[in-house]
Amino acid sequence: MSKIIARMTDVRRSFTQGDVTIEVLRGVNLAIGEGELVALLGPSGTGKSTLLQALGLLEGGFTGSIMIDGEETFGLGPDKSTVVRREKLGFVYQFHHLLPDFDALENVMLPQLIMGIDPDGARDRASLLLSTLGLGERLVHRPSQLSGGEQQRVAVARALANRPRLVLADEPTGNLDEHTADIVLGEFMNLVRSQGSAALVATHNERLAAKMDRIVRLHDGTLG
Repeated sequence: MSKIIARMTDVRRSFTQGDVTIEVLRGVNLAIGEGELVALLGPSGTGKSTLLQALGLLEGGFTGSIMIDGEETFGLGPDKSTVVRREKLGFVYQFHHLLPDFDALENVMLPQLIMGIDPDGARDRASLLLSTLGLGERLVHRPSQLSGGEQQRVAVARALANRPRLVLADEPTGNLDEHTADIVLGEFMNLVRSQGSAALVATHNERLAAKMDRIVRLHDGTLG
């Protein structure tokens, strides 16, 4: 059995609105192995984004255990959570959130520079990732000069730049046409597997989910 990269055990999250308590996560249990891509399915409003925020250490208020690459993250303070996110996690969103004043190469170099990688090494890594994703001729183009599919490929390269152990993706192809979505997802999956990472991909798209290794469904606050 492959090494477990992420494990959630009895993770719970509730919100209070006035006198009403809404239980969004009701004891979620999930394990994701090295090299595995898992699709997270569920209708809007079921808590997929909340689950990703929990696993991404992006929000407090959760109970239960969340292990990332063998490290318990529950109870970590903001500074240590930031270190885990920077060193262990990568994020891909529905909207690419690229920095508009930087070109594709610079957008992918930036997270590496924050990690302390030397500029030449960061440039080489960024160039390799972007070329692998078919953007070798677009390295010095800014986001406004790229198509939607190209922008999302840059976002994928940025998420993988520091070789994260776990990649969390929230509707990563939601704004792309079907053909482009298939290409971007395929490239994303190949890169995740090739570097031994793991990925959890939240999506509404059953067809794309079927391409991944496993599907889990969030319903009534639990996974099935």
